[in-house]
Amino acid sequence: MPRVLLSELIELLPEVRLSGASDIQVWVTDVACDSRKVKPGALFVAIPGQQFDGHDFVPDAVARGAVAVVVEHPVEVTSVPVLQVPHAREALALLANGFYGFPSRRLLLVGVTGTNGKTTTTHLIAHVLRTSGLSTGSMGTLGAVLDGVGEVPISHTTPEAPDIQYVLYTAVQNGVKAVAMEVSSHALHQHRTLGLEFDVAVFTNLTQDHLDYHKTMENYAASKRRLFVDYPPRSTKHAHVVFNLDDPTGRQWYEESVYDRWGYGVSSPDACVRASEVRLFPDGVEMRVVTPEGEHHVRVPLGGAFQVYNILAAITASLALSLSPDTVVNALRDVPQVPGRFEIVSNRRGITVIVDYAHTPDALENLLRSARALQPRRLITVFGCGGNRDRSKRPRMGAIASELSDLCVVTSDNPRNEPPEAIIDEILQGIRQREDVRVEPDRRRAIALAIESAQAGDMVVIAGKGHETVQIVGDQRIPFDDRQVAREMLEG
Repeated sequence: MPRVLLSELIELLPEVRLSGASDIQVWVTDVACDSRKVKPGALFVAIPGQQFDGHDFVPDAVARGAVAVVVEHPVEVTSVPVLQVPHAREALALLANGFYGFPSRRLLLVGVTGTNGKTTTTHLIAHVLRTSGLSTGSMGTLGAVLDGVGEVPISHTTPEAPDIQYVLYTAVQNGVKAVAMEVSSHALHQHRTLGLEFDVAVFTNLTQDHLDYHKTMENYAASKRRLFVDYPPRSTKHAHVVFNLDDPTGRQWYEESVYDRWGYGVSSPDACVRASEVRLFPDGVEMRVVTPEGEHHVRVPLGGAFQVYNILAAITASLALSLSPDTVVNALRDVPQVPGRFEIVSNRRGITVIVDYAHTPDALENLLRSARALQPRRLITVFGCGGNRDRSKRPRMGAIASELSDLCVVTSDNPRNEPPEAIIDEILQGIRQREDVRVEPDRRRAIALAIESAQAGDMVVIAGKGHETVQIVGDQRIPFDDRQVAREMLEG
C-alpha cells in the first residue's frame, strides 16, 4: 500500500482550512470514508449522507487511529489535524486519486455511461482490449476483475472514490494496461470518479431511471453529461467522446461537443460507425457494420436486438483507441456470455427461457420486442419492480409487459422496505386488460407458474434481476438466482 505525507495530500485540495493538531508532516497509509474501516494511519473523510452523517463518526475514526480528518463543518477534535473543505465528496476523490498516485494516467481507461447497456458495452470493450493483447480489467455491476489478479471486491456499479482508485492502483501494480468501467449517474453526481482521466468516454442512451434519486430527467441527464463536458478538460490525455446518434440526448451532446467526437447508430447516416442488414438469432446477432475503414460482417454470440447498439458502442470505442477494425471484429466473434443479459437457460422441454437484467421501462420494452422478433408461439413474462426506488416507472412497466406478452406474471423484485403487494398494486395501475395477467408475490412460485404454463415453442422471459444472486427483503439479503430457480423448475 502507498504511504504519502499529509502535507502533500493537502496540496491537492483547492480550498482548505486547517485546525486541530498542527503537525501535518504525518504519514497517511489509507484514505477512508467509513469509520468502521479506519485503521491506524488512515485519513478519514466525513461524508454527509442521506441516512448517516460522517461527521457523527469522527470521534470513532480518531479512536481507531485516523491521523487526520476531513470535514465540511467544524468538529471538536484537537488530537489530529482537521481539514475543513467546502465539499467533502470532491475532497475524497481528489485525495484518493493523489494517495494512489493518479493511477488512471498510467492506464488506457474507457468509461461507459447511459441508462441501459453499460454492463454489456463495458464487457465487450474489455474483451476486445484483452483479445488485442493488452492485459485488461473491468469494473461495474458485475464487479471488478483484473487480468492476473482476479476479482477485487467492490460494493456498487461505480464504488466510492477510494475503492475505484484502489482497483486502478492494483491494476497498475500488476501490469494491467487497460480498464473498461461503468460510470453511473450516482457516481458522477457524487464526484466518486472525479480525477479519473479517461481515454474514451462512451454514452449509450438516456431513458427513465433513478428518479427516486435525481428527481427529474433534467437532473439525471446533467449528471451523466459531466463525463463528456467536465472530465476532458481536466485530463492530461487526448480525450475521445463516443455518442449514440440515434438517441436524442446522444445526438444533442455530440453536436455540442468540442472534443474528438465519434458517433454510432443504425438510422443516423452521419454516424462514423453504423449497422445495417441486422439479423437476429436466439443466441446472437449478425450485421454489416460500416466504419471509416470500410464495411465488415460482424457476428456476435449475444442475443437480443438491443445488443446492436452495445456492439456498435464497443466497436466505436475500440476504433477511438486506434485498434484496427479487423482486430475488433475478430474479437467480438467469441465474446463470452454476459451474465444475466439475455442469458438462455438451456432445457430439453422445447421452451426458450431467457433471464435478463431489464429493470427500466425502456430496457423491458427492448427486451420483449427482441423476444417477439424471434417469433415464439407464446411469450410469457415474469417481472417486478424494486422497492425504495423510482415509483413512477412501475405502471409504465406494467403496461409494457402486459401489452407485449401473451401471459404476464407480476411478482416481487427486491422489495426492500416496501410491502411487495403495494409495489404490485402500482404496477397493475398501468395494466388495462388483466385477463392474461397473474399476480404471484413469491418470485420462486411466479417463475414456476410461468414455466408450468409454457409449452414447446413458447418463450419465458424472466426480467429484472439478471446476474443478481440475492433477493433483498427488508434488511435481509436472501440467496436467490433467477437462472438457478428456472433450472430447478425446468428439471422438476
